[in-house]
Amino acid sequence: MSDFVGKASEKLKKLSDEQVERLIATIQEENDIFDSILESLSSGIIVVDRNWKIIKSNKSVKRLVPLFSHYREKNDAIWNLIDNDEISSFLKKTASDNVFNVNEEFSIVSENSVTFIDVSVLPLVKNSEIAGSIILISDITAKRQQEILLHRMDSLQSLTNLAASVAHEIKNPLGAISIHIQLLQKAVKKCRAGDGNLPDEKFMEKYLEVVNEEIDNLNRIVMDFLFAVRPVKSQLILSNPDEVIGKTVEFFRPEMEENKITLNVDLCKETRLLIDEKLLREVVVNLVQNAKAAVLSRIDEDGARIVVKSLLKNDRYILTVADNGCGMDHETCDHVFEPYYTTKSNGTGLGLTTVYKIIKEFRGEISVTSELYRGTVFTVSLPVPQKSTMLLEGGK
Repeated sequence: MSDFVGKASEKLKKLSDEQVERLIATIQEENDIFDSILESLSSGIIVVDRNWKIIKSNKSVKRLVPLFSHYREKNDAIWNLIDNDEISSFLKKTASDNVFNVNEEFSIVSENSVTFIDVSVLPLVKNSEIAGSIILISDITAKRQQEILLHRMDSLQSLTNLAASVAHEIKNPLGAISIHIQLLQKAVKKCRAGDGNLPDEKFMEKYLEVVNEEIDNLNRIVMDFLFAVRPVKSQLILSNPDEVIGKTVEFFRPEMEENKITLNVDLCKETRLLIDEKLLREVVVNLVQNAKAAVLSRIDEDGARIVVKSLLKNDRYILTVADNGCGMDHETCDHVFEPYYTTKSNGTGLGLTTVYKIIKEFRGEISVTSELYRGTVFTVSLPVPQKSTMLLEGGK
């Protein structure tokens, strides 16, 4: 409020009608400016009193946050007006804990898109006392999408090595095809120079079968290459990873019991991450299947055992899949995530490559430690959305 309004308010009874009109007009003008500023902000702002009932909000709130159709200002606590259980629970817990300067990220899924928002709760300070709270809602979708794009661009750096591997793979089938076509050409040429009859049918089929087999091999190599380089199509939303992991692992339990494999699961169930549930399920399936193959190839004296565990450490979510199977040497560990690298006779060498790509899409890291005849541990590390704990003046 301007100095004029402040001084005039102190002497209200002594003001003339003209001065009162001027005072009211000035107050109205300043309110209009304040409202214009509030409505011009792209971020949503909700001001609530000590009881968390709305005092003021701008139009961006309704654009960013799903509200119940009966939404009205001042008629109820803010968490009862928001049609999103996670956001409502966050605000209700913040009020219950009586804390300020905290924030959390949320994903809002609509029919055709996903919007990422950051919800911050700040203290509303009046006369050096806390009179309520300011809820700031920011659209961070562009930021998240840019991070995802940068990670996808990083993955392109590996294409040179991958292309070299594919070129090497293609050489052998092409060489076999070339040799057998040359043999056919020579046989046909020789026959034409003699009695003019074509070679025996079985003679022809022998070479043509080899050519067809090698063409099939080429087709497989090309399809695998396209699979390896194709970007992961993901829809990242904030979800509880342990719910997905728990259900996926339990799916394997009957199979594990049938093969006399002990399956231990210890999940923290305490956080939400930016993930695609379908892709995370694919990661778990690959890792558990690898662990199963490893323990079946070597039964430990204490019996076959697979342990799936998760925990929170230093703002990271850590998932480990451990087994006491045959293990791997250092060279195998160094190449295990590379396309086409496999130690299985019927493996494609793309399972762990897929796992690696998915984890990178989640902005995470994956590593492996192993010892021959002792077992293997795959460790996945994913970032946990940050929560600000800095306190401003007036905060608790």
